[in-house]
Amino acid sequence: MTATVERGFPETLELVRGALAAEGFGIITEIDMSATLKAKLDVEMPPQVILGACRPALAHQALLADPSIATLLPCNVVVRSARTTSTTVEAFDPAFLAGMVDSEEVRTVAADARERLTRVLESLEKEN
Repeated sequence: MTATVERGFPETLELVRGALAAEGFGIITEIDMSATLKAKLDVEMPPQVILGACRPALAHQALLADPSIATLLPCNVVVRSARTTSTTVEAFDPAFLAGMVDSEEVRTVAADARERLTRVLESLEKEN
């Protein structure tokens, strides 16, 4: 699940946070990959951040259906600089969760999360 935003990285990162919040997702983790790789390996990379997005009600439903689903939470959304005026936003497709467990409840939660993330990505593309 991907969107390209014709804006710089910092502005797009803020747009992504807002779009996720509008769909009820909170950011529970944030990993600055470029800073981490610079600190650990002394390598330069374009800006890239992994946001761990969670909609608590959906996470709760999924965990009630299958506690092992916790290994696949939260929904990762990656924001990375493509060029100075373009940023790529990618989200892990929650539909993959449905294929990993045999649970109608998890499939329902995954479908809801996928619809919400799709709307997030669509809203970002409208910013172009």
